[in-house]
Formats: sequence, C-alpha cells, structure tokens
Amino acid sequence: MTAKIHQLSPRLANQIAAGEVVERPASVIKELLENCLDAQADKIDVDVEQGGVKLMRVRDNGTGIGKQDLSLALSRHATSKITSLDDLESVQSLGFRGEALASVSSVSRLTLTSNIQNQDSAWQVITEGRDMTAQLQPAAHPIGTTVEVRDLFFNTPARRKFLRTEKTEFSHLEEIIKRLALSRFDVAFSLKHNQKTIHNLRPADTQMAQEKRVASVCGPAFMQQAIHIEMEAPGLRLWGWVGLPTFSRSQMDLQYFFVNGRVVRDKLVGHAVRQAYRDVLYHGRHPAFVLYLELEPASVDVNVHPTKNEVRFRDGRLVHDFIFRSLHKALAQVRPETPTGGGIEQLGVLQGQAFEQSQAQGIEAGVFAGQTQVDLGQGAGSAISSIQQAQAPWHNAPINQTSPLQMREQGKVYASLHGDSGLPSEASSGPGQVPPLGYAVAQLHGIYILSENAQGLVLVDMHAAHERIVYEKMKTSWAGQGIKAQPLLVPISIAVSAREADQVETEQELFSELGFVIDRAGAENLVVRQVPSLLQYANVEQLVRDVLADVATYGSSDRIRAAHNELLGTMACHGAVRANRRLNHVEMNALLRDMEITERSGQCNHGRPTWTQLSLSELDKLFMRGQ
Repeated sequence: MTAKIHQLSPRLANQIAAGEVVERPASVIKELLENCLDAQADKIDVDVEQGGVKLMRVRDNGTGIGKQDLSLALSRHATSKITSLDDLESVQSLGFRGEALASVSSVSRLTLTSNIQNQDSAWQVITEGRDMTAQLQPAAHPIGTTVEVRDLFFNTPARRKFLRTEKTEFSHLEEIIKRLALSRFDVAFSLKHNQKTIHNLRPADTQMAQEKRVASVCGPAFMQQAIHIEMEAPGLRLWGWVGLPTFSRSQMDLQYFFVNGRVVRDKLVGHAVRQAYRDVLYHGRHPAFVLYLELEPASVDVNVHPTKNEVRFRDGRLVHDFIFRSLHKALAQVRPETPTGGGIEQLGVLQGQAFEQSQAQGIEAGVFAGQTQVDLGQGAGSAISSIQQAQAPWHNAPINQTSPLQMREQGKVYASLHGDSGLPSEASSGPGQVPPLGYAVAQLHGIYILSENAQGLVLVDMHAAHERIVYEKMKTSWAGQGIKAQPLLVPISIAVSAREADQVETEQELFSELGFVIDRAGAENLVVRQVPSLLQYANVEQLVRDVLADVATYGSSDRIRAAHNELLGTMACHGAVRANRRLNHVEMNALLRDMEITERSGQCNHGRPTWTQLSLSELDKLFMRGQ
C-alpha cells in the first residue's frame, strides 16, 4: 500500500515558509535589517535597485558569522538567538525563528559574505534557490556581514507577477527602513536607490539629535507640532512624541509604536491611543505619534505572528490603561504656549497667577470666571437650564451695541485693573509679563476675538473656546458626583451568548462601577435592571452589547464615559456663547484667561481649533516688510 504522507523537500518547505515571511522586497529588507541589529551593528548601509526586485544589498559592521556557521545560517530553524524554552518566553532579539535567510534564499539568488574577529579571512556562501546547495569560498570583507539578494522570485513567477510598480515597492521598502531607524537611534542608516542616496541618518545620542532624526523621517511639520512625553509606572515606561490634535491626518500613515524596540501594530494599543484623542480630534481624522513602550520581556509575547508585527501582553488591561492615561494626561496639559518658551510647568504657574489676579481684581463678575457647578443628575433638560442660569446677565440680555468709543473706554477700565496698560509696551513687557494669549484688542464680526501677545496676533473663535471651557467644567462636575444610576421601571431582557453571560457574572464589579445592575436570568439571557441616569433614554441593549464587546477585547470599556461625554458636549455647545454676541474688553480678556487654565483649550468639543497665532514675522511676510 502506497504511503500518503511523505516528507517535504527542503526547497518546497523553504518556499512555503517564504510565503509567510517574504511578501515583497520590503519583507526581505525587514528580515535582513533585524539580523544586522541583533548582530550589534551600529552602522547599516542598504543599496537597492529597481525597488529591490533586481538587487538588495545590506552591509553592517556587526559581530559577523564564522566560517563554520555560514552554511548552517541558510538552513531552516537554525539560529544563534535562542536555545531553550526559557529564551523563547523572554525574547529580546528581533529575530529568533531561524527561517528568514532560508526562506529568502529559496526564492532568490543570495550571497552571504561575513568576517569575524580573529579569523584569517572573510568567507562567502552562495545559493541560487534551485538545488539549495551552498557554495562556500573565501572572500575579502571587513568585520561584519553583507547579504546580497538578486532577482527576487526569479524561480517563482506566480509570486513575481503580484509585485507592484518599482515606485510602490520602493515606498514599502523605505517605510521599513524608517521604522527601524526610529527604533534604534544609536545606529546609523543609509539608503541608496538606483545609485542615488535617499537617506543618510547619523547616530542620535541626544534628545535634540533624536528629534532631528524623527523630523527627517516623519517630516519637520510633525516635530513642530508635537510634544515630548515621558511617563513611568511600576514595570512600564512610555516615552516619545505625540502630535497635537491640530496636526491630524486623513490616514493612519504617521503612527509608529514600538514595544521594547520592536515596531508593532496592535489593536489594544490603537484603541488606547484613539481613546486618549477622542475628546480633541475632529471626526474622521487620525493622530500622529512616535511612541516607545518599555516593559519586562517576559510580560509580552512576540511569537504570535510569523512577521512579528503583532504582540500579546500578559496583562492587556494594565497596558491599555497605562497608555490611555499617559496620553490623556499629556494632551490635557497642552495649553497656549508661553512667549518665553517656558514649557508646561512654567505655563501652569503663569496661568494660575493670571487667573488669581483676575479674580482678585473683580473679573469674577464676568461669565467665564464666575460659572457655577452644574448638577448633572437631573437629566439633559434640567442640565441645559442649569447652564443657562449659570451664565452672567449679559448672556441672556439683548445684543450689546457697543460703540468703538465705549469699547475703548471699557479697555481703559480693564487696563486700570491691571495697574499699567491693557497692552504692555515693549519697554515694560519683560519675560513672563504678557499672558500666553495676550490682551484683547477687538472683536471681529461678533465671532472672533483679536488679541495681541508678545509674539504677534492671536485669533480666537469665541464660541468654540467657550464651548470647551463649559464642557471641561461640566466633566469636572460629573466626575465629582460620580455616575448616578436610574432603576428601570420595566427591566430589559437581552439574549446573549453563554460566554457573554459568564462575562457579566465575573465582571459584576466593573458593571456596577459603570452604573449598571445586570442579572443573569438563564444560560444565554441577561436582565438589565439599572442604567446610568443620563443614558436612561439611550438604546440600552446596544450599549450593553458594546460594553461586553469592549471588555472581551480590551479588558475594560469606556462606552459609558464616551456616551456621557457626548451628551455633555452637546449641552456645552448649547450653553456656550453664540456668534454675534458683542463682548467688551473685560469679558474678552476673561475668556482668554479662562482658556489659559482650561485643559484641552486648543480644540472645541468637536475637534476644531479654538485659536491660532500669527507671528510678527508672518505678518511682515504678508506685507513684504523688509524685502
């Protein structure tokens, strides 16, 4: 009887593995560069032709490969990076499967040349993918390794026809080099395409040099509108750069996240970042960031995907909450910058002084500094009414038809409150004396506030700015009161899967914190008896299902907070000062001071910018001064 099961030939086995690892030239470059980094190289040169299809040459100055190991390096499951199960459970190298070189050599003409310390000469091994027989011969080469890959997929034409144009393939290859260049600032990278130098990145050992490399990879506009963060918790460290909400993208093309130096695209990480940006990002836009997460290697499993682009965290909920809270805190601290460039700490001091000064001088009679806490436990209608009652009398009064002369007189009153002049002269405006948003000069078409600060002209959308101020105060009030629950007169029955029903039983504490009381009424049935009071008129069944899905995927859920914030944002929009409302100088300056002490005041609740700066140099360019 003929046997049905047989051993695959080495060539066929390698080509099957190549189907998992080698998709296009960029896949080959990724594997080769990771080997260079694992070999402790600090200088890597990449030379490609025709998008990498004709030639890919990677040279490094790492530790190299000895003569006795060269042939074995092209065998399947041959590696120097792990030796036992313990090594696999705490992998610190980028590559460890031992399939990359074997897979690449099975679909190309590969030449591997290497030299090590204390070896008489370098040695070279050549394979051509057909018989997989390695030819070993001496060669001339400095300490390190060069891998040359020619004619990719020459023996698998079916794979070759799926390749795209030269420009497309090179763009994918260049993106791989950018990612690895961002992951290792201590390594120099160079890239040539068709004998033309594309990148020449030097090692970056200072923050300024690192920011220069990030700017060269992500573009100078990103670094101009990004903030540096560094957060730590027991066993966790998150650092890097996050773009301001105003620097959003239409696609997720400028998002780099590294876990212990390995670039990953993880849905848990993506969800945490989106959650942190949700309150300040315009709909349909995506944030830009370059972030590095460091944790114990044993706390993350990198062996969950052949390309190692995905990871699995041992405590996903902890990592998710740490990333979210770190980014949420960093974005909340972004406020108008000081003209002296003193940073967030100095900005907070100046804002606090300005706010205390305005209150001490009687500005608290204005609407922006004198709003009362809003009771959020009585439903949407009463909350809107409370907001309206919290406004100053001018808000509900007829439009103030203030003449220019009267506005100048009001400006003098405001100036007298500040003891000098409303707008300090150059002689009297020393460092830190002018608030970040300056002092109001005029109101334009009842929509915009024009203000002068030490840098030039500031334009403020007064409705968008006041909307954010009201919204943040309402969130603070709601957070102080906690989630108020409302029992249902008629409990709602929901049919679910047995797994979801089990989840409700094991996560009772979490659902209780979210304002729910949910009982299990059967193997696949739930009964909802209590919901958050602000959401009693929402689609309760859909909300519960969404919360269950979030808990199953991310270990937690922010659906309730998101729904609450959406309702609060709507109420804040209705309660904010409307367009065509005339403000005097006292009121305009009170709004500016409130913006300086309000979190996320750079964007309204819908993600639109609330203010913009025109510097004196930009104004000079508009009028060609000095040209």
